[in-house]
Amino acid sequence: MRLATAIRSFVVFSTVLTLALAQQPQPPIRVQVNEVVVPVTVTDEKGRFVSDLEQADFKIFDQGKEQTIRYFNRERNQRVVVGFLVDLSNQSRGQWKSLQDAAIELVLNLLPGDKKYAGYLIGFGNEAELMVNTTSDADPIVERLRKISPSGGAAFYDALYMACTSRKLVEGEPVDPRRVIVVIGDGHDNASTHTLDQVIELAQRYQVTINAMSTDAYGFTSDSGKNLVRMAEETGGRVEYPLMNVYKDVSGFLSQPSDEGNYQLKVGTGGYTAAILGSIYKSIANIAGEITVQYVLRYVPNEVDESRVKRSLEVKVDIPNVIVRARTYYYPFSP
Repeated sequence: MRLATAIRSFVVFSTVLTLALAQQPQPPIRVQVNEVVVPVTVTDEKGRFVSDLEQADFKIFDQGKEQTIRYFNRERNQRVVVGFLVDLSNQSRGQWKSLQDAAIELVLNLLPGDKKYAGYLIGFGNEAELMVNTTSDADPIVERLRKISPSGGAAFYDALYMACTSRKLVEGEPVDPRRVIVVIGDGHDNASTHTLDQVIELAQRYQVTINAMSTDAYGFTSDSGKNLVRMAEETGGRVEYPLMNVYKDVSGFLSQPSDEGNYQLKVGTGGYTAAILGSIYKSIANIAGEITVQYVLRYVPNEVDESRVKRSLEVKVDIPNVIVRARTYYYPFSP
């Protein structure tokens, strides 16, 4: 009898103690990810993708010190999540129809209906808006693109912030699938609450590669285009300029003066439209190739950095006359 009473008392005491401990604040669980993931694109001097390299052709340097590559993948069409960020400000009005068609073509190229590929749509005018959340189906994104039109300001940096923080995730991000953003705009911003430096750091911490199709046209360049270049270079992406130098290969360009300007192909003619579309489709192919023809390298740094200071990153290829694109630094901790 005494034994049974003692057991009941112990059970009651244990239950009370467990509840008391559960109510106390617990220390946060910190997860440190040491492995660094580095998507890499390699092209030759003519811009053609080089896709047959081996792991031995690559070297990675972290803070200037060579690292051991622990994982190498050169398979085409690896899993990826693509964010389509479309500039809906007034500055996009001039070439809107062409850019709208380009955005739709990009979506159809990058979301072919395979579950390996997912995407989402963010439009930015006076505010950034998540128009279509993450999906493997291109149709809702295409349908929304056909209905939107530009007006107002440009909350570009807020759109990048939203792309990193406020959309549905796919299991396995950012390692497999990778995270990519494609910006269709000129890089200007006049309506955001976030800054350029903040969103670039955020993109680096979230392991996002930023590519862009610039809306800058011949004779209408903007200083904000430098923002796109900086984002792309620091995250390992590229910028395409489909509306710039459209006529550089056209015989007689800049040699036939007219009241409208020195254009061999007149605005409003079939030749003009064909030149624009040809340039846009070439840019689409380049961006699609940039995303689908990539090497993925992973390594664990030789030295563990307990600080949150960014670390330099350099990828080299032991082959002459090639261009290597990869992010130029990273942060050792997640946001």
